Amino acid sequence: MKEKRLEILLWSIAFPGFGQLLNGHLIKGLAFILLEVILNVNSSFNMAIVHSFHGNIEKAIEVTDYQWLMFYPCVYMFAVWDAYREADGECAPYTFVPFAFCAYSVTIGLIYSPLFKVGGVLIGPVWLPILFLLPGIIIGLFVRSLLLRSSRSPS
Repeated sequence: MKEKRLEILLWSIAFPGFGQLLNGHLIKGLAFILLEVILNVNSSFNMAIVHSFHGNIEKAIEVTDYQWLMFYPCVYMFAVWDAYREADGECAPYTFVPFAFCAYSVTIGLIYSPLFKVGGVLIGPVWLPILFLLPGIIIGLFVRSLLLRSSRSPS
């Protein structure tokens, strides 16, 4: 991965919209930053993060407004994808697929976060969606490889 693309990817992961700003897309970057703030504030996600880091998962679940937080994974992953796509030249075919599958799997993790236990331990609205990133990446890379194979094979 080229250094500039990695830099933009990491800044976009840190805060959606930063990658767009680095790519020179001021309006789009500010729009993603505004969306991030609106979703974060209305879902009480920062408080959920604080409670989760303190090990108080029940309180994290209690303060979370899931109606707002459900939008977060798709907006977040789209912002990361968009910054990555615009960085440093053309992307390989179907590069978007792992990003999309991460959005899907993180959303599923969020849906089940008030109920899902690992080894009898409730994981909550911060850690479970993060854990669900891994299946999203794996499935997304697998689907991408299938799409690449099918597009190369003669019809």
